[in-house]
Parts: sequence; C-alpha cells; structure tokens
Amino acid sequence: MNAYIFPGQGAQFVGMGLDLYEKYPLAQQLFERANDILGFHITDLMFEGTVEDLKQTKVTQPAIFLHSVIMSKVLGDRFKPDMVAGHSLGEFSALVASNALNFEDGLKLVSKRALAMQKACELQPSTMAAVLGLEDDLVEQICSEIPGVVVPANYNCPGQLVISGEIEAINLACEKLKEAGARRALVLPVGGAFHSPLMEPAREELAAAIENTTFKTPSCLIYQNVPTIGVKDAEAIKANLIAQLTAPVKWTQSVQNMVKDGATLFTEVGPGKVLQGLVKKIHSSAETMSADLS
Repeated sequence: MNAYIFPGQGAQFVGMGLDLYEKYPLAQQLFERANDILGFHITDLMFEGTVEDLKQTKVTQPAIFLHSVIMSKVLGDRFKPDMVAGHSLGEFSALVASNALNFEDGLKLVSKRALAMQKACELQPSTMAAVLGLEDDLVEQICSEIPGVVVPANYNCPGQLVISGEIEAINLACEKLKEAGARRALVLPVGGAFHSPLMEPAREELAAAIENTTFKTPSCLIYQNVPTIGVKDAEAIKANLIAQLTAPVKWTQSVQNMVKDGATLFTEVGPGKVLQGLVKKIHSSAETMSADLS
C-alpha cells in the first residue's frame, strides 16, 4: 500500500518551489493565488529570499505547505495514496492533498497557525532540544522530574526525541539526560516550545479558526500526530488538529501504525528527505522515495 508523507518545519531551503513555478502552469496559478491570500509575495521569499527570510515562522510554515501541496496537485492522477500523514505542520499539507480541506482554507489555517505560534513564543521565552540515544520512557521520566515546563514534543524515531519547554527547564533536562547516558542533548535554534503546554494561547486561537472552517471526509485514511491511528471522520480530524499544538508529534507511533495497516512504500511530498530517513529508522524494510515529477 502507498503511504504519502508530508514534512514539517525545518525542511525549507532557498529556491524551494521555483522549478514547479517555472515548469507547471497549475503551480504558477496556485503560487500566485497564495500571494493574494497571504497579502505578501511569499514566492519572492521562497525563490530568491535569504535563509533568514525563510526562518521567519510566518514564512516557513506557509512555504513548506505550499511546496508540498502544489507538488501533490501537479502529480495529478499519479497521486494515489492509500493513506497519508504529515509531521506537525505537514498534517495540514496531508489534509489538503487528501481533499479533506481545500487549498485556500488550508493556507489560511497554516498562516493563522504560524502567526499564533509566533505570538505564543513571544509571550514566554522557551525552546526545544534534541535528545539522541535514550529510550523514550527514560526521557519521559526525566522530564517529569524537572521543575517547570519540559515535555516530550516530537517522537521522531527510536532513539531520537525532541523535548520542549521553558529555557531553564530545558537546560536542566539536557544536563540530566546526558548524565543518564544520552549520546546528545542539544538545544535547538528555535524560537519557542512547540508542541508543549506553552502553546496553549496559540491552540485557543487556532481552535476558533478550525471550528469555522469546512472539513470534508478525506479520500483516504490520515494518520494524525494525535491520535496516531488512521482517521476519516471530519469532526475527529478537526479535534485532533486542534490538540496537536500542545500535544507531542508521535511520528514513530504513526509510522508503526501505517506499517501495521499495510503500508509498504512511503513517498515524501515536499522539500527535503528528512521523513524518509526517519521512516527507515522506524521500520528498516519499508521502501521510501521522494515524489517523482519526471
């Protein structure tokens, strides 16, 4: 069975999407529509901007969403998923690609999400850290013993977990995790504690927008970060999407469930190959590839 997977924040690169814009009239049309919806020329920043331009949350999230979604649209009849999933932000791309959300509504929600997350980051200084080489349950236990807010945020693959929280709590957790045998516990260059309770103000803001948006039954099962199993019910999809901002991204568990349900080929749609690497670490015999437009 064919699983299509969509990357999240961090996959951006300068020049992303330019090949699609130049080669496919449909892509050009959708990119220009996106400029109108967003109220600024995101295409200029994607195609010719700097690394710093692309790092702005208000740019990063729509840029990755657009690259992924437009690629799925350009694939046309070749895009035939039996199931889809997205890593964090990528869940919005997966929902549009599987027709649960239309393009305009998906982009508006992603833009709203980015701005709401940025605001939440500014309310309280916070960060994230990557932890390598420890069992998930040990990381969970150590986080639970640290004073302040520090929680598991991204279960990326076995032995790779990202934690999220207040700066002091993260620094202390990194010390304790290294003492416990972590190969690395490295603070990441991010502006906030995504997928933690500190994103509650953003969750409330996004919830209102999601509730006012029409969702349809997707064309196939979507394995959402919350609850990691295949979902098709539109109301459940909305609730899971709202929960996602303050809950961890359970990518390991999602991929395990997709494999259990018959996925054999995982095709990454969008910038980069990060998810293919993670899938291989979760299930070594899975076949992976990037979406092929040739």
